Amino acid sequence: MKRDEMIGRLKAHAGTPWDFIIIGGGATGVGIAIDAASRGYKPLLLEQCDFAKGTSSRSTKLAHGGVRYLQQGNISLVLEALRERGLLRQNAPHLVHDLAFIVPNYDWWEGGFYGFGLRVYDLMAGKLGFGPSRNLSVEKTIEAVPTLETKGLRGGVVYYDGQFDDARLVVNMVETAVEQGATMINYMPVTGLIKKDGFVRGVTARDEETGETYTLDAKVVINATGPFTDNIRRMEDAAAKPMISPSQGVHIVLEKSFLPGDSAIMVPHTDDGRVLFAIPWHDCVVVGTTDTPVDDTPLEPRAQAEELEFLLKHAARYLTKDPTPADVLSVFVGIRPLAKVAEEHGSTASLSRDHTLHISNEGLVTIAGGKWTTYRRMAEDTVNQALLLAQLDHRPCVTVDLRIHGYHHHPEEFGDLQYYGSDAVAIGDLIRSNAKYGELLHPARKYRVGEVVWAVRNEMARTVEDFLSRRTRALLLGAKVSVEMAPTVARIMAEELGRDEVWQQEQVRQFTELAKIYTAE
Repeated sequence: MKRDEMIGRLKAHAGTPWDFIIIGGGATGVGIAIDAASRGYKPLLLEQCDFAKGTSSRSTKLAHGGVRYLQQGNISLVLEALRERGLLRQNAPHLVHDLAFIVPNYDWWEGGFYGFGLRVYDLMAGKLGFGPSRNLSVEKTIEAVPTLETKGLRGGVVYYDGQFDDARLVVNMVETAVEQGATMINYMPVTGLIKKDGFVRGVTARDEETGETYTLDAKVVINATGPFTDNIRRMEDAAAKPMISPSQGVHIVLEKSFLPGDSAIMVPHTDDGRVLFAIPWHDCVVVGTTDTPVDDTPLEPRAQAEELEFLLKHAARYLTKDPTPADVLSVFVGIRPLAKVAEEHGSTASLSRDHTLHISNEGLVTIAGGKWTTYRRMAEDTVNQALLLAQLDHRPCVTVDLRIHGYHHHPEEFGDLQYYGSDAVAIGDLIRSNAKYGELLHPARKYRVGEVVWAVRNEMARTVEDFLSRRTRALLLGAKVSVEMAPTVARIMAEELGRDEVWQQEQVRQFTELAKIYTAE
C-alpha cells in the first residue's frame, strides 16, 4: 500500500465519476470504503491528515457492547454492539481479544445488582459471547487485581469484553479496502463540494504534499468526518444547523505496576455518572475516560486540568498505589461525535451512541454518531442508502465474514511484532535483511528501525507523527520517550521518502511540540 500508487489511481480515473467519494479516514469512513469496494463499487476516500488521526486512534481501546448503555435501557444498541464485537474478534483476531473486567463491590447491594446485570449482558451476546460472568469472593477479587483498594471491599464481579488497538486496526482496514479495490489517500483535505443541477456531485481537494488541486466527480458524496461533520455540511449549506454535540474524553497512561496482571477494572458509576476503566494495554495501564462537553473540535484537543484531577482522584480511590501527575506517561484526548439532542438531556454522558444517517436536500450523505465497535454496521447502512441516491444496482453487503488484513489467530507467536498479525512474517524477514533494521529505536521500547522502513513502504506513513502515534503507539505509551525517538525516526523516514535535512529538523520540531499536549505537566 503506497501513496504514490493511490495518487496514480486517482489520476487514471480522471474524467470518470467515482461511485462514492468518502470524506474522512477514521473507522467509519474506512469501513464504508471496505463495504463499498467489497461489493464491487468504486469508492475514493480522502482524509485531511493521516488515517485515524482523530477520534479513531484515541478511544478507550475497547471493542465492547457498552455496559452503560444497558444501564440506560438502550437494549437495541447493546444487542447490535455485542454482535459487532463478536464479528470484530472473528475477522481481526490479531488485534481484538478477550479481556476480563473486574467490577469491585464496596456496598452490600452491588454484588447482586451488577452480577444480575452482567449475566443479562452475557445472554444478549449469545453465541458471540466472550465468556460467562460470575461473582467473586474478596480473596478471588484481590487475586485478580492485587493492587485493588481493599478497605471496605466485599467482593467483585468478573465479566468479559473485548480489547483492541484502534489505530492499528484502522491501518489494517485501510489495507483491506485497498485490497478490495478502493482508492485511499491521506493528506488530501476536501476544500469544497461540487454541485451540478442542484445536487452534490463531487468535491475539490488539495494534495498537502505537493499543493496540487483536484476536481473530482462522484455519483454520491459521503460525509464520514466524525467531530468535523458540521464543517463539511457547512460547505454545502453555510446555514446548516449543527448535527454534532461534541464531548471530550481524556485518558491517562500509567506504568504497569499500578495494575499488574491481565485483568481490567470497571467502575460502573463515577462522580460525573460515567463508567471508568483501568485497563492493561501494551504493558502499560490506560485509565479513562472523562465526559466533558466542548464547543470546538480541534485536531489536537487538550486535557483540562480538572479532567486530569478527576482521573487521578478516581484511580487513587480504587488502587492501592495512588498515581500523581509525575506518574503519567502520556495523556490522550478524543472527541466523541455525539448526535445533537434537545437541551433537556443535559450531560453528554447520558446520550446514546446510536448512529444517524442524514441525507440533505442536495444529496450529501452524512453518517454521524455511533461507536467504534459498530463501525461495520454503520458502513453497511450508509452504503445501502448511498446506493439509492447513486442509482446503482444493489449488491449485498459481504463484510460480515470479510477478514481484515493481518488476520491471524495466534499473533502471540510473533512476539514483539504480534500487532502486525500475518504481516509480522514479512516484517521479520525485512528486519533480518539488514543488521541496522534490527536496532531498537529506544531502549525503553521494543520498536525497531525496520518497522519504520515497513511503515513508510507499506502503510503510507508520511510523517514522524504517523509512525510514533499510529503505526506504533509510542506517543500514547510515553510522550517523553517518543520525543527521544523522533530524530532517529525522522532520519530513517527521510531516507525512505527522499527528504532533506530541513525536512527532518522540521518533523522533529513539530513532533516535539505535539508531544507537549500529551504530557500531564
